[in-house]
Amino acid sequence: MKGLELAEKYYEAYGRPMLDTRFPEAAKYAAAGLVGHGSECFGFDDEISMDHDYGPSFCIWLPREIYERWGGEMQDAYDALPGEFMGFAARRTQEQGTGRVGVLCLEDFYRGLIGRDTPPVSCADWLALDENSLAAAVNGRVFEDRLGRFSALRESLKSYYPREVWLRRLAQSMAKAAQAGQYNYARAMKRGERLAAEMALADFVRESMHTVYLLNRTYAPYGKWLARGLKGLTAGAEIGDMLALLYTIPDPAAAWENVSPGDYLYCLNTDDGRVLVIEAVCNVIVQMLNEAGVSDQHDNFLQNHIGTILAKI
Repeated sequence: MKGLELAEKYYEAYGRPMLDTRFPEAAKYAAAGLVGHGSECFGFDDEISMDHDYGPSFCIWLPREIYERWGGEMQDAYDALPGEFMGFAARRTQEQGTGRVGVLCLEDFYRGLIGRDTPPVSCADWLALDENSLAAAVNGRVFEDRLGRFSALRESLKSYYPREVWLRRLAQSMAKAAQAGQYNYARAMKRGERLAAEMALADFVRESMHTVYLLNRTYAPYGKWLARGLKGLTAGAEIGDMLALLYTIPDPAAAWENVSPGDYLYCLNTDDGRVLVIEAVCNVIVQMLNEAGVSDQHDNFLQNHIGTILAKI
């Protein structure tokens, strides 16, 4: 059973009755759900995930003034709830996973995730926020929110970046992808610097995926889940399978043996199968840029779209 489903069933069986019968005064201020760090919050958990930080659990978020009055007593009641549920053992929590479930101060929860407990207002506010943290702040599920304060902040974050911030981040990610995959990879291979080439390839994979998330107006999760998350996006999901091909291509070193320093403007050594995949990925991204209306150019070199995008700010 997925962690989110287990959490909601556990809350319905024990959490809500606990709130209503033991803490009726505080209950009207409470929100409950499962949001934040952890594969189960993204819906990516599987059998491998069950070895740690998995089991019947949920979050109750209380505004600070209510948390200071009732939080300790409510946490004691939460800790006394049955550990086993529906055949699943009690949650096994690693040290790094402490503080992710239980009774939590609403303001501290958001500060711990994104560094603030009020909605970002200015572009500077938005640019200061870490995108992986934003993904964690809007994932999971809120089972109920009786006061509405937790959900109000959550919805402000789910509204996504203002257009100016979105365009800046899109241009930045595309520039990194172009630099890594369409420039540095080829130059490193020319020099025979294989480690540098592999690092450039990894940067291209990461930034091209990030660009796809941005074009879908979806916050990108942290690295381990970037590829998994692509599968759920509306546009460009096929790029994940295309990028996976990079790691099935035989050693391309021979394709660069007789290349002179002046050959190829940036990466068009088509004897290297990786170059073909990189160009195919960039071609899909260019099509997405055209469809999104942020560039009317068709040049496959991503760097050449940056000025057009920034000019729209």
